[in-house]
Amino acid sequence: MEIIFATNNDHKLHEVSHYLKNRYKILSLKEIGCFDDIPETADTLEGNALLKARYVYERFGKDCFADDTGLEVEALNNAPGVYSARYAGTDKDSGANMRKLLDELSDEPNRKARFRTVIALIKEGTEYLFEGEVHGTISREPKGINGFGYDPIFVPENYDKSFAELDLSVKNTISHRANAVKKLVDFLQKDN
Repeated sequence: MEIIFATNNDHKLHEVSHYLKNRYKILSLKEIGCFDDIPETADTLEGNALLKARYVYERFGKDCFADDTGLEVEALNNAPGVYSARYAGTDKDSGANMRKLLDELSDEPNRKARFRTVIALIKEGTEYLFEGEVHGTISREPKGINGFGYDPIFVPENYDKSFAELDLSVKNTISHRANAVKKLVDFLQKDN
């Protein structure tokens, strides 16, 4: 069975495909010929995930899901949150985003943060939401070369390494996206 994942992010596709293999063939936006810049204008993760899923479902008429993820830092009133990808500007520069965040936290002792992912699924015209999160802290400097986004500065609870230092197999079992995807997979398995 095919399902569209409303993304062209290879990192996300790889993570999600790991969980849905043998059950679903996941198609990216590229693979269905969608090269549109899908608007993410909502002020919540839930809203953006739904916007993307609805956009694809309305134009292609196929079951699909979309996600939105945000890093929420306690000392910054949960910023950058829904603006995580564009925190330092519209060009979505991960390095600039991390530098801005680290600058804002430079004298801050409270480094608590959480990653949150919301997945919106549209299956046979009905909408569903699945959420996953992981708590941790923001390190004082980037460490590691794996992962993407804020991974080099996020250290998950009960670990002494950043997401970017952890083996992908470890990250894929504890991450916010993994937690949300597990809920999606459980739902899809029961619904078949």
